[in-house]
Amino acid sequence: MKFYLISDDFDALTGMHLAGIEGELVSDKEEAEAALKKAKDNETIGILLITDSIASLCPETVQEIKLKCNTPLLVEIPGSDGQARPADSIMKIVHDAIGI
Repeated sequence: MKFYLISDDFDALTGMHLAGIEGELVSDKEEAEAALKKAKDNETIGILLITDSIASLCPETVQEIKLKCNTPLLVEIPGSDGQARPADSIMKIVHDAIGI
């Protein structure tokens, strides 16, 4: 099983590529929906990373994957949009993803 990123943020995609994580860049809601559905059906993807802006573009699809699919585990990560985030945001990400 592998990680995969769907992002509308080129910097996030580049950073994940440097870490060895494959992914794709989308520019609108239709591309994001298609990428999410394709990733959901790909049995080799174990953890699906999406930027928070993608999650806000496609909330219904994101919710469906989180609630109805055993794999992939969907994790929202912050993009590099410059928004200030609280210091404990990484803990919130982990809690939202796995409930700890």
